[in-house]
Amino acid sequence: MIEEIRIRDLGVITEARLPLGPGLSVVTGETGAGKTMVVTAVGLLLGARADAGAVRVGAKAASVEATALLPEGHAALERAEEAGAEVETSDQGAELLLARSVSMEGRSRAYLGGRSAPVGALAEVGERLLVIHGQTDQIRLKSSAAQREALDKFGGPALGKALTAYQDCYQAYRAAEKELAELQAAERERLREAESLDAALTEIDAVAPEPGEDERLKAESVKLAHVEQLRIAAGTAQGVLSGDDYSETGDALQLLTAAQRTLEQVSQHDATLEALASRVAETAVVLEDIASELAHYSAGLETEGPEHLAALEARRAELSKLVRKYAPSIDEVLEWAETSRVRLEELQGDTERIEALQAQVEGRRAELAQLAAELHELRVRAAGELAERVSAELAALAMKDARLHVQVEEAPEPGPHGQDQIAILLQPHAGAPARPVGKGASGGELSRVMLAIEVVLAEVDPVPTFVFDEVDAGVGGRAAVEIGRRLAMLARHVQVLVVTHLPQVAAFAHQHVRVIKNSVRGADGGLDSGFTSSDVEVLDADARVVELARMLAGQEESESARAHAQELLDDARQFTASTMA
Repeated sequence: MIEEIRIRDLGVITEARLPLGPGLSVVTGETGAGKTMVVTAVGLLLGARADAGAVRVGAKAASVEATALLPEGHAALERAEEAGAEVETSDQGAELLLARSVSMEGRSRAYLGGRSAPVGALAEVGERLLVIHGQTDQIRLKSSAAQREALDKFGGPALGKALTAYQDCYQAYRAAEKELAELQAAERERLREAESLDAALTEIDAVAPEPGEDERLKAESVKLAHVEQLRIAAGTAQGVLSGDDYSETGDALQLLTAAQRTLEQVSQHDATLEALASRVAETAVVLEDIASELAHYSAGLETEGPEHLAALEARRAELSKLVRKYAPSIDEVLEWAETSRVRLEELQGDTERIEALQAQVEGRRAELAQLAAELHELRVRAAGELAERVSAELAALAMKDARLHVQVEEAPEPGPHGQDQIAILLQPHAGAPARPVGKGASGGELSRVMLAIEVVLAEVDPVPTFVFDEVDAGVGGRAAVEIGRRLAMLARHVQVLVVTHLPQVAAFAHQHVRVIKNSVRGADGGLDSGFTSSDVEVLDADARVVELARMLAGQEESESARAHAQELLDDARQFTASTMA
């Protein structure tokens, strides 16, 4: 709730501090005293357009501040913190400061939690804290969305449960529909990709490459291209090592054998020569092995003719084609093929997924239609009850022929909140057409209409603070008493601030604030050179009787007027006590 409103240099108010408590607070005062400046101040906190003409004459700027005490986690606190506001917390809750200033040039500044903020952010926070109902102010339930939300809350747990079930189904329906649309939109591209991958894998599988085959065949091709040179070199080397009659002195093995025998003949005379003879023998064995391998190598070259080389080059050509098309090497071609097989399976599975999604969407659509019908039925029932209760309230507020209508019509397509279009309409008198609630009543009637609606909705859709201006315009007598009673009933659930000129309304207040006009003469003693200012005071019990007497007869000193005022207060207290019991 709003704990306090502070106003400076706004209209005729020089400086005023308006402490507010829970329940119903009323603001009264003589005509021209500046009562409506309270509503103007609240409007500035709600982001109303800054008007330089509202700045008090002679002042540089007007300012409005409000201190709100809210429970932690309140939506207004979350939005304020998003805007950078500093919030003070205590055992009672979180305290938030809202402020707005308007210069005499028309420049406006907004503040949240002591920090500068955009006017739009101030308005968003303010809308979560309080609502103004007055002749020139927008009504809280102006939008279709707000009317739908109010009706759904009025409908109670059964409607809320039906709405939740519908919204869960709607989200699942929209998710399946979106996925289906995406798959269908890309279907041609997927088919082209699948065909391309299938052709590529068929080509690769036909060649059936093996890991490292390209490098292995490359080495073999180089070898066959130089087979004659390799044969000559191997034969020559083999002949040097063990060929018959290779030279006059013999081949390498013969020479080693001769060296070995020579050393062995004298080795018994020296151990060193004995060891060297043994090493020469080992060398002869190694050379003999090499000579044997060279002979085997030469024999192998003889068997690999031109046909083998042609087949090898043909195979290399097949592998090279794959490398050029798919990857830098055969190993990488094989890796690409494995990845592509997985992708192809996914693409082929999309067809099955499309069919499954189509069935799912159809099923969800049918379920959604059933849930929408159930939700529609509950809304129609709640709409009838809401209209009946508000119409009864209107009759008690001197609008006996007025009727509220809550239309629930089927929308062309289902939406996130159902398949209904909600409209709150007012029929001001018999025979008149029902029109949107903001257009079907005069300024004073509109305030009473909104009071009737808020009284009915207070238990299910409360806003922390309501401000009513001109709610009692054009009424008196019994109707005025009923307005006071309805305001008191509303104040059981929320904080209510009312600007009124009727004592029957003011009598129901838990707190009574009076705006006092002071006329100050100029230095020359004349009023033309002077100025008018207003002060604000909270009235105690005795002062309330005097103020109500003034409002009743303009004779606050009259004993009969005071007696009548006291009677009003006593009746209001009795009503409040009975309704609280």
